[in-house]
This record gives sequence, C-alpha cells and structure tokens, in this order.
Amino acid sequence: MKNLFYVLPALLILGSCAPRIGSSDYSYSSVGQAANSFPCTVLSVRSVNVHSDDNAAGTMLGGVAGGVAGSTIGHGRSSHALGAIGGAAAGMLIGNLAQDQMMSQSGYEYVVRTDNGQIYSVTQGTDNLVAAGQRCLLINGNPSRIIPYY
Repeated sequence: MKNLFYVLPALLILGSCAPRIGSSDYSYSSVGQAANSFPCTVLSVRSVNVHSDDNAAGTMLGGVAGGVAGSTIGHGRSSHALGAIGGAAAGMLIGNLAQDQMMSQSGYEYVVRTDNGQIYSVTQGTDNLVAAGQRCLLINGNPSRIIPYY
C-alpha cells in the first residue's frame, strides 16, 4: 500500500500538463513563423468543452498504481496476483477518467466569414472573447487563431 504513495503524485502531476489552448499561447516552434492572416467578421460564438484525445499516460499510471495497491490484498501468491490484476484494471479505468477530467478545458468555437467570403470554424481557449458581428483576424496556422482586429 505504501508503494501507492509513490505513484499517486505522478497522477496529480498530469493535471499540470494540460495543453494551453488560448489565442495568446504559442509553442516555441511557432515563434518567428509567418502565418497567413485574413480580416474576418465573427458570425457566431458558442461555448465548447475541449477534452484530451489521448489519456494513455493516466491509464498507464492508474494501472501501475492499481496493480501495486491490488497486489497487497490477501495472503498467498494467487490472491496477490488476482489482486494485482483487479487493481490494475480498476486503476486503468480510474486513471483514464482522472486524466480526462484534469485535461478538460472550456473554450469557444468561432464561425467567421473572411472578407473574400470563405467561412471557417476555429476552436480556441477562453482568454479572448470576441462577439458575433465583431471584426477580427483569422490567423491561419497550427493552431489557427481568432483575435480582435484593431
């Protein structure tokens, strides 16, 4: 059971690994890179929930923690093995759910029309809220962004 206390902090660290999805957040690789920008008008805005695509780390850490904790159950070789298997399965489920909850973020989906008539949808974080009808710039990149146009 005391081994669980070595693995549990790793699960808690996953929460601090949530990707930054705001329009003001840039990765090192995108700094200095030119991106096409298009003046546009926001047609609609809606709140969305952004979830992780990959919960493998939480599933794996939860499985290890559950296996370690489960292996301490009972007396004898077979009960330790069954406890480890059951604990690993439960830990994997709990780790997956925990990472999904820790990685969830709120965001906005913007539907915009560029001045040349093209319509785009961009989802980003909540750091900059622009309203329907507002003039903006669509910065086309990876990730694309909608920012106020001053």
